[in-house]
Amino acid sequence: MKTLITGITGMIGSQVAWLASSQGGETYGIARFSAASRMAVLQDKNIFRCDILDRDALERVVDKIKPDLVIHLAAQAYNGISWEMEDITHLTNYTGTLNVLKACRRLVPTAKVVLACSSAAYGDVKPEDTPLKEARPLKPITPYGVTKAATEALGYQYYKNYGMAVYLPRLFIHVGTGHPPATAIQNFARQLALIARKMAPPTVRVGNLATARDFVDVRDGARALLLLAEKGIPGDSINVCSGTAHSISQILEMLIEISGQKVEILPDPQLMRPSDEPLLLGDNTKLKALGWSPDYSMQETLATVYHDWLTRI
Repeated sequence: MKTLITGITGMIGSQVAWLASSQGGETYGIARFSAASRMAVLQDKNIFRCDILDRDALERVVDKIKPDLVIHLAAQAYNGISWEMEDITHLTNYTGTLNVLKACRRLVPTAKVVLACSSAAYGDVKPEDTPLKEARPLKPITPYGVTKAATEALGYQYYKNYGMAVYLPRLFIHVGTGHPPATAIQNFARQLALIARKMAPPTVRVGNLATARDFVDVRDGARALLLLAEKGIPGDSINVCSGTAHSISQILEMLIEISGQKVEILPDPQLMRPSDEPLLLGDNTKLKALGWSPDYSMQETLATVYHDWLTRI
């Protein structure tokens, strides 16, 4: 089987590539020219440099590979950044996905296509509404969430109208190594690593600590995506989540304990967002029914991220 992964150099894409390669078959990837590669598992000839916004270039890659499975992960993937880069978020996430679907429909109409949708599409929910089931209406309240709701709608349209095998996983927040400090966990871990290396004063700057999120280790999430392509139902939305929520304050406490540092916590207005869902907790009943369960605890995931930052800085 030939697998094509867009956004292969990203945190999730690289993990999916490692896993897919270990299972046999041929694995290929698409990445922008500016994306740093961590894909030693793949030969250079298996990674194609192009942008999903360039439809002609994208179609040339799809036509050359003729994949049996396409896992579309390329995106502007950060809620926080979407407030500052709203136009590029909409363009990349919506038009980019449209280009991928059009290329697959024209060149490999029988291929399975997994679109990375997001829990951010749930949006305006109250704590009492959780755990969130897939049947709940989507009411996104961030630019990123809006684009991911649109991504899912596109996928369903291509499934329903053209009979394509499109899978719609709603990814809750994935956590792993090699990520930029654009999320709370990565930002905290980086700050603590700098403190541990005596490269920064013992203060950690924070945003809103009251929100709570359902976090997924990227290694568990990668398994879920490949499992969905194997056993899932096309056109059916499915949560990829742990089924457990941790507040950002709890995450910070765990990271501080892992680091062994004594620090002062300082609120930073620049880390506050215009709006923030108080709780995002998913129901993973449908995913578990496919045979999935998480292998990593939150403590194990955070320890991996912190030690990664110790090395990276």
